[in-house]
Amino acid sequence: MKKKWFCFCAVMLGALVLIGADQWSKWAAFHGLKGRAPVLVIPHLLEFCYVENYAAAMGLYEGLIWLVILCTIVVSIGILIALVAYKEHTVFSYLTCMLLLAGGLGNLCDRFLHVFVVDFIHVLFFPYVFNVADCCVTIGVVCFGIHCLVLNRREKASASQEEA
Repeated sequence: MKKKWFCFCAVMLGALVLIGADQWSKWAAFHGLKGRAPVLVIPHLLEFCYVENYAAAMGLYEGLIWLVILCTIVVSIGILIALVAYKEHTVFSYLTCMLLLAGGLGNLCDRFLHVFVVDFIHVLFFPYVFNVADCCVTIGVVCFGIHCLVLNRREKASASQEEA
């Protein structure tokens, strides 16, 4: 029980730190990039530019932002419940919870504060501009996939040991 409590607290603390980093970076982008030309960070690879995103990921669901907000709240509550109730946690499932909470809530803060999400990271070979919260969600989804693969291997190994 102590381990589960410790892991819950670690996930929540990590999510708060990531939300803070996300909000700080968006604040810096708002004050340092808004109304200015993009800043080239790594030639032919990375630039910082200010974009106000009134839709969801990659411009989806513009005009249905209330649905995005509702889904973010429901998924965040679901993650909190899973964090406590799920019995098969791995490092990747804890990382998944932390990253998805941070990403979802980081962008949700923007939607409540500004009605739009501040995006500023532009990888030049990728057409979309994103932010730290978007990175958290993307990496969280990858961690979830890894967790599912690890759990699937464990179940197969356990089933083969039971058969023997």
